[in-house]
Amino acid sequence: MTSALPQGVAAVHALPADHHDGPWDAVVTDPAVKERLLATAVLVLRHGRRLAGSAVAPHGLIVLAGPPGTGKTTLAQGLAQAAARALAPHGATTLVEVDPHAFPSEMLGESQRAVSRLFRESLPELAARRPHTLVLVDEVEALAVRRQAASFDTNPVDVHRATDAVLSGLDVLRAQRPGTLLVVTTNFAEAVDDAFLSRADLIVRTELPDKEVIPLIVADSLRELAAQWPELAALAADDAVHGRMGELLRGLDGRRIRKTVHGALALRLATARDPSLLTAADLYAAAEEAAAELTAPALTAGGPARAAR
Repeated sequence: MTSALPQGVAAVHALPADHHDGPWDAVVTDPAVKERLLATAVLVLRHGRRLAGSAVAPHGLIVLAGPPGTGKTTLAQGLAQAAARALAPHGATTLVEVDPHAFPSEMLGESQRAVSRLFRESLPELAARRPHTLVLVDEVEALAVRRQAASFDTNPVDVHRATDAVLSGLDVLRAQRPGTLLVVTTNFAEAVDDAFLSRADLIVRTELPDKEVIPLIVADSLRELAAQWPELAALAADDAVHGRMGELLRGLDGRRIRKTVHGALALRLATARDPSLLTAADLYAAAEEAAAELTAPALTAGGPARAAR
């Protein structure tokens, strides 16, 4: 039960599990990037203990950095399942999800103590359950703040101490459970402490999709819809439509591109009632609306809200 989980631990999963399939394939990116990620994860999880103590011993840390909506969290979740499947013949994998915002900072030193307990007690205990353990931390910049840029106006001593606790805790975890892999994401790599980044075995920078990738995301999104409404199979296979969408949606992140495709179903009441009536014209209209929102001034708090059409 969630209430029984240690402080900072949001969820614990046993992998591989069929209901965790999907995220790895959902992220459209260079296959070589996925192979490098999976190879790094398998090496640490499978051979981290044998490599411990050597000059080439991995720290067991992968950093995924990039703008919001570029698939970092989905990629990390998919990596956990893909690695668990690859390692299944050697035993199960524990996926631990950590919430970096769960550590209080109102009291001097409390964040440091909580973070220290996480890395020195909670994670090693969870890692002892199964042969392999992968820990996922979203928005790690909230946990490993770049000390050189930390403001001295808002409890700066505790910020520094908490970051120190992360660094020392990571080293302790590596020593106690060398087969454990920490996968973290950040929207702002420049806000993450330099010493933390220097410990990374692999840093992957995710980017906004380009004109070659956008049509692939559109096609994949349409295939998902066609799985529910087979009448949409022709749209899902229409390269010309995908290419046009790629031109219209340039500059949007992957999440927004998928939402635009799905949002096209809600442009007309007819398609909301029967999604099989979706047309290329609907897709183009939704894409033009999304592109207009990209360049429109941001809404001000308390300002009027209206549908952009």
